[in-house]
Amino acid sequence: MTDLHDKLERAFNPRSVAVVGDKRAMGYMWLNSMKTFQGKVYSVQISKDEIPGIEAMNIPNYASLLDIPDEVDYVVCAVRRDISPRIVADCARKGVRAVTLFASGFAETEQEEGVRLQRELGELARESGLPLIGPNCMGIYNPRLGLRQSPDQPAGEAGNVGFISQSGTHCINFSHLGYVHGIRCSKAVSFGNAEVLDAADYLEYMTDDPETQVIGMYIEGPKDARRFFAALRRACGRKPVVVWKGGQTEAGNRAIFSHTAALASEVRIWDAAIRQAGAICVDNLEEMVDVVKGLLYIKPGTGKRVGLIAMTGGQSVVIADAFGQASLEVPVLSPASYEKLASFFNIIGGSYHNPLDAGGTLAMGFRLDNFRRMLDILDEEPNVDAIAIETAVTFLAGRRYLSSNLLNNLLRLLSEHKERSHKPFLMILQAGHLEGGMAKIRGKVLARGIATFGSFHQGANALAKVIAYHRFRDGSENA
Repeated sequence: MTDLHDKLERAFNPRSVAVVGDKRAMGYMWLNSMKTFQGKVYSVQISKDEIPGIEAMNIPNYASLLDIPDEVDYVVCAVRRDISPRIVADCARKGVRAVTLFASGFAETEQEEGVRLQRELGELARESGLPLIGPNCMGIYNPRLGLRQSPDQPAGEAGNVGFISQSGTHCINFSHLGYVHGIRCSKAVSFGNAEVLDAADYLEYMTDDPETQVIGMYIEGPKDARRFFAALRRACGRKPVVVWKGGQTEAGNRAIFSHTAALASEVRIWDAAIRQAGAICVDNLEEMVDVVKGLLYIKPGTGKRVGLIAMTGGQSVVIADAFGQASLEVPVLSPASYEKLASFFNIIGGSYHNPLDAGGTLAMGFRLDNFRRMLDILDEEPNVDAIAIETAVTFLAGRRYLSSNLLNNLLRLLSEHKERSHKPFLMILQAGHLEGGMAKIRGKVLARGIATFGSFHQGANALAKVIAYHRFRDGSENA
């Protein structure tokens, strides 16, 4: 285990944190973020105008990091860029394990002073062996310990998904959006300009982290591409890695330099290298959440043939198109399956071709026994490798199926099917015009361990990428 790994282990799992330079004008953002932290919290502030507000929070304040009587594992530095080198020097003298530089205005500005200061910070940190995160970033998030990047982030629950991001906003947004989709972070880091520590350093750490089972990344551009892809190949050999590349257009490439001073790279070459390493490419935050959710909730499978159940005729057409457009197959079923379906299927307003147009067969009291028979038939069907069902909140509401007992019975049926079946299984749950009821129902579905997606294309895309990942690992084909 390397010295850097040991220092990052302590930084991601600190026993003590010091916040330097937090201000009332920022709403004491950092100190309020630390209210849930399970270890010791210290403040470093010399402004007489700020100290009363800090003391009112019952947080001990000191004039210097060096005055803090205890060891400090992790420091968040929220001072002006010109003062940052002085704080980094104090961190080195104090023996701090890692420091996050929140301040911006460095190399990303292309101004001589910003470039000089960032170089000075890097030299100070490298000479002392201090892991410097940033500058221009939000640093570390560990919800299990209540170590947060913003005051409203989820805290208190252990997770199994690591997230590495050059953007602070994307890092925080992933923690929020992922949470409502059943994703819990183990650890996350926003690392900005990457003057000292780059994406490869965090990737190597999370590859070896036993709490992290899946890794998501938002990358604008690694400084050492060769090292990054070597680390990525190693990571992909141990656990799934999902990569979102920022700067996929000419305008985006210009924006990433002004954001984090990252260098542009051709998207086509980047995507090919990512896939060759065995990682999964995504294009936005929503797709990142969908694919990570699929990896967590959908059973591994390598077959592309999908059996589909829809509630109406129009939906059966659209779901077939969506899964076909995702390079999945919607096969004809075997004669034995059609014979079984014919014994109970209502073909007035319905069809038992694949997709099954099941609304009419289920509508009379929402026959769960018929639903179970459909699932069993598709589970036994030799031409089907995975199963997806669709319904809508409007469909459930129209049949008074949102009452707790009826909904719980349906969810029990689906979770039992998922448990006994070896085939990948997912649910498309559309809000329609009833957005208000969506979050509650989705949460109940996810609590049963069932992957649920808000549209046909989201579900199809997530399943296709999860299958492609397992085919790559299995050697069936290149992802």
